[in-house]
Formats: sequence, C-alpha cells, structure tokens
Amino acid sequence: MPPAEPVTGPPSLRQRRRAVAVREILTAAEHHIGEHGPAALSLRAVARSLGMTVQALYHYFPSRDHLVTALVAEAYNDLADAVQAAVDAAPDRTAVPRMVIAAEGYRGWATGNPERFQLIYGAPLRHYAAPVEGPTTQAVRRMSAVFQRELFGGFTTAQLAAADTPEPSSELRAQLENLSPDALGALPPPAVSLLLSAWGQMHGLVALEVFGHTTFIGDHQAEVFHSAMRNMVEGIHRRIPTGPGEGGDPARRQ
Repeated sequence: MPPAEPVTGPPSLRQRRRAVAVREILTAAEHHIGEHGPAALSLRAVARSLGMTVQALYHYFPSRDHLVTALVAEAYNDLADAVQAAVDAAPDRTAVPRMVIAAEGYRGWATGNPERFQLIYGAPLRHYAAPVEGPTTQAVRRMSAVFQRELFGGFTTAQLAAADTPEPSSELRAQLENLSPDALGALPPPAVSLLLSAWGQMHGLVALEVFGHTTFIGDHQAEVFHSAMRNMVEGIHRRIPTGPGEGGDPARRQ
C-alpha cells in the first residue's frame, strides 16, 4: 500500500497571528518605500512605524535583506498576477495579440505602483543581493512564463528554432543551452533572443513612463505604448516561419 498522505489541519492560532504580523510589517514597509523610496528602507524605521522594537521585528525578519527579499518577491508576484488577470479578462476572440494585452497589464501595474516598480527595477539597493534560486527568482520565472506563452503560443519548437535571428556565437549558444528549463532553457536560442528583445522594448517604454521621461506625450502614453507593442509583436511573428521548413520574412533578413 502507498504511504498515507500527511494530514494537514487548519493553521494554528499562533500561525494565524504570525501571518497577520508579517502582513502588517510588509504593508508598513511598502508604505515607507512609498514615502521615502526603497533606499531609505530600514528595519528600525518599519518597527518604529508599527510601535515595535527592532528586536521584536527580528522574530519575523532576521535582517533587512530578509525583508527586502519578501517585498521584492511579493511585488513580482503581484505584477505577474496583474499580467495574468489582463490576459484572463480578454475576450476569447480579439484582434489584439494576447502579448499586447499582457504588456498592457504590465504597464498598468507599473504606472499604478511606481514605488514598488522602482523597488524591483530601479537602482539596486546597496549591500543587498537576492538569494540564489530564492523566492524572487521563482517569482520572476512565473512572470516570464506568462510572456513566453502569450508571445509564442501556437508556434512549435521547430518553428521557434528556425526563427530569423542573427546566429549567436558558440559561447552564447552554450550559455543559453545551459539555462534551467524552469527559466528560458526550454526555448531554442532564436526564441530566447526574440523574447529578450520583446522584454527590452516593453520594459524600456514602461520604465521611461514610470520615471517621468515621456510626459511630453501628454495623455497619449497608453496609445503610444499600445501601438509600439503591436508593431513589436507583429515584427517578431514575421521572423518565425509559418511551417517548420520555412524561413522567416525575407525582407527582414540581415
């Protein structure tokens, strides 16, 4: 007989109280970042805002790095939720590419949460390094998976491998082939190149807007972003053959 599944009951009173305390600490830390910026985050300031001692806060977050890691992972997961929610809310039949809808979900979260966007994509916090293969890495991979699915959905691995992109160097190809399957390792090198290009264009436009560099466009930033994303997706899809034996768009060959 197979071993019995472990029985897991509801969380204990102590666990529930701890979860409430952790939530209050994270909320206070996010509020502090919103007022003073990520670089000013400190356990002492967060504890003071909650009427706690720093020693009491250590029971939940042993160091500033632990708190930052929790905040960054939560921000990434909330961003991934927003991207997924935008895709889920789209009608089944729409003339707008689903990657564009996902990108607009990304932009909507970023412009609505500029301080949290700055925490994960702004200047690196001094003396902080995210744990290797920790919660922040897993959260980033979760969001990446959404964009991979929406950009390449409907294409086979053979088609993606035949995409019309510059041939990578042998060193770069080896690096890409050694990536974890949980990250980008499941994609052939040409698809990785296309995905990174898409990411750079999407994120670059959003970062310019969040940090106030496109205010000259006025109230038309959403329209400009939508147009840029449609052009980007159409350009990428033209580079992917419609059949496993066909090449990309000859007009776009280098």
